[in-house]
Amino acid sequence: MKLLSFAIPCYNSADYMEKCIKSVLIGGEDVEVIIVDDGSADNTANICKDYAYSNNNIIYIYQSNKGTFSARLTGLKYSKGEYISFIDADDI
Repeated sequence: MKLLSFAIPCYNSADYMEKCIKSVLIGGEDVEVIIVDDGSADNTANICKDYAYSNNNIIYIYQSNKGTFSARLTGLKYSKGEYISFIDADDI
């Protein structure tokens, strides 16, 4: 079990995702990152999938656009950490 889960809802956030993901991964192996793509139409999915493919502590989930609240609930559903934090895609 990971100590801390970060749920990151995102929508058309390609300009911010890489910095956001890198800032969370500083926590090392005790961090779980759950990225919930809320129907992005830009390059967000490709960036997130690349990170998820090369990091076993990142989970990428795609859902049709339902809004930030729904994306956060999806992240909560998939989290396995003892604690969870919600951050936005433009946070670092």
